Amino acid sequence: MDPRDKPGDDGRRVMSRRTSIAPVTNAPLALTSLPMAEAFNELALPSAKAARYAAVAEEIAAVLEGEPNLTARMATVASMLAASFDDYFWTGFYLVDPDKPPNGPQELVVGPYQGSLGCLRIAFGRGVCGTAAATRKTQVVEDVHAFPDHIACDSRSMSEIVVPVLDRAGRLIAVFDVDSERPAAFDGLDAEGLERILKQVFG
Repeated sequence: MDPRDKPGDDGRRVMSRRTSIAPVTNAPLALTSLPMAEAFNELALPSAKAARYAAVAEEIAAVLEGEPNLTARMATVASMLAASFDDYFWTGFYLVDPDKPPNGPQELVVGPYQGSLGCLRIAFGRGVCGTAAATRKTQVVEDVHAFPDHIACDSRSMSEIVVPVLDRAGRLIAVFDVDSERPAAFDGLDAEGLERILKQVFG
């Protein structure tokens, strides 16, 4: 094990593999002299889940300040969250397909993500993502195999959390999907942390 990967008093490092030899910093990314990726990779995050979400939320806000592009914002959120939590096996967005007629069946289409190959399209009401889109409610699923009409994009997925993403006008624009290889990996703290970050970035 790389000695730099050992956890410190204030929590483990963000990522287990590094090429940078820069020292750990707890300063916001915008205030460091390191390139952005290295600064985030070297950041020490709190070990407590709620505190970790709060810290990552601050870093995401710093990185995205002044960036209006939706794709860039989604890609950055997916990347930074995936790098911050060990249980995040697949992390990304499914966007509401704008080409579907508003009076017809609605679909989600895969957007920016981190992980193995994702399903390309998911109908509203199908599986965990489709249910979150149809109900506009966060879905926390301890066992995906017990979820009605579950869509198995990757058989290694054991548990899942999906959070609706609303814009400033309250319109559903996407869902944020996280899968884990571990059963019951997600709970109310994950839901609260993700809902807060997604509202901060997109609401």
